[in-house]
Amino acid sequence: LHTHSHYSLLDGLSKIDDLIKRAQDLGYRALALTDHGTMSGAIEFYKKAKKAGIKPIIGCEVYLAPRTRFDKTAKIDSKIYHLTLLVKDEKGYKNLIRLVSKGWLEGFYYKPRIDKELLKEYSEGIICLSGCPNGEIPKALLSQNYDLAKKLVFEYLEIFGPGNFYLEVDYHPKIEDSRKLKSLLIKLSEETKIPLVV
Repeated sequence: LHTHSHYSLLDGLSKIDDLIKRAQDLGYRALALTDHGTMSGAIEFYKKAKKAGIKPIIGCEVYLAPRTRFDKTAKIDSKIYHLTLLVKDEKGYKNLIRLVSKGWLEGFYYKPRIDKELLKEYSEGIICLSGCPNGEIPKALLSQNYDLAKKLVFEYLEIFGPGNFYLEVDYHPKIEDSRKLKSLLIKLSEETKIPLVV
């Protein structure tokens, strides 16, 4: 559900053919492509995954501005959060295109950034995952601000609606923040009744 290809510049190395082959080798029936701030590989991925008999899930790991997408103050607005968005249907696909486009056209400051105003406007048809250790909720947990993390869970739930928001747990045993977050996210899931995805 959270995969980067070579379209994630300076972050992903895998070619789409290799990702699909690996998914087949592992017996996956579905695979998401969530490149950083771009949907440039979406069409190639969709066509090749369908041909290989794998359900393609179109997505994007967006960059979320700490304030608004229009704020561009040095040392404040260059600090961004990551958020994983997955398409549910045609409406969601169109909304994700709008979000990513506005990130580039309106919010660009070092990276193509969106904000919560845009998320509220274009949330229909999209499933949201809380993101990697650079997500807003994981960052709150890592800074020992559990109350803020809990508040943010309900804010995202309000934006995306029941059944469309999940807490994301990743497995990177060599990344300390990933190890720390696992138990904190499980606790948060139990308390808020928001399901986990891995």
